Amino acid sequence: MFNTKVMRFRSQIMQVQSRAFSKHLKAFATLDPKNLSTANKGMNLVNGEWKGTENYITLPDPMTGKDMIQIPDTNMAEAEEFITAMKEVPKHGLHNPFKNPERYLMLGAVCRKTAEVLHDPEVFDFFVDSVMRCVPKSRAQTEGEVRVTRNFFENFSGDQVRFLAEAFRMPGDHGGQFTTGYRWPLGPVGVITPFNFPVEIPVLQMMGALFMGNKPIVKSDSKATFPLEQWIRMLHYCGLPKEDLDYINCEGPVMEKILVKGGSNMTLFTGSSKIGERLV
Repeated sequence: MFNTKVMRFRSQIMQVQSRAFSKHLKAFATLDPKNLSTANKGMNLVNGEWKGTENYITLPDPMTGKDMIQIPDTNMAEAEEFITAMKEVPKHGLHNPFKNPERYLMLGAVCRKTAEVLHDPEVFDFFVDSVMRCVPKSRAQTEGEVRVTRNFFENFSGDQVRFLAEAFRMPGDHGGQFTTGYRWPLGPVGVITPFNFPVEIPVLQMMGALFMGNKPIVKSDSKATFPLEQWIRMLHYCGLPKEDLDYINCEGPVMEKILVKGGSNMTLFTGSSKIGERLV
């Protein structure tokens, strides 16, 4: 009798969790990775707004060669908005040990919520399927990528973001003198990532920039762009302010113009040495 009641109670809990899980994906996803077509269009994010562009590029399915999805082809004129957004970022960042320190805790809360959402099997599979549609890796490899990224958010939940900004103090050579060192943001920064890890590389890098108070503009490889857009939308659902980062789909020369004219104080680039040398 007792065991029957326990089993019934557990079943009710699982049903509630299942209903809770299903609502997460509906709250942020704008496509179905298993049913993509040219009717699906990616978007850019600038100044907290998702925007389309005048022109689009049609990406082929890497397994079949057929048209799969359209992504923005941002031109030089459309880049001006991103340049202006970069110039508006203060050199002392969105937060630092003296300014808006509550943002450290806010980002820790975003990490906690994101980890929770990624434990929803439906959301987890959504990102696995998204990555596999643009990078034909095995399911085991792709699940590993999403799982490692989920672990990252678990690690930086709560106070862990704040602890990243730990300072140091050294005594001086006479009474009342001391030296204090702070981990300080750079302000406007760039993140450029490759196609082979559409989620893990850009997400870990852009979150690291955000943790320390920077505002990144993020560009992933055009062949693997839509999983990252969906991830950013999930972060917004989990509490990340939409103005905290900009996201762009464009060719190299457009991104170079944005970084140079926008005054990026650092660019984190993962890719070929030929392109990387242009950013030095």
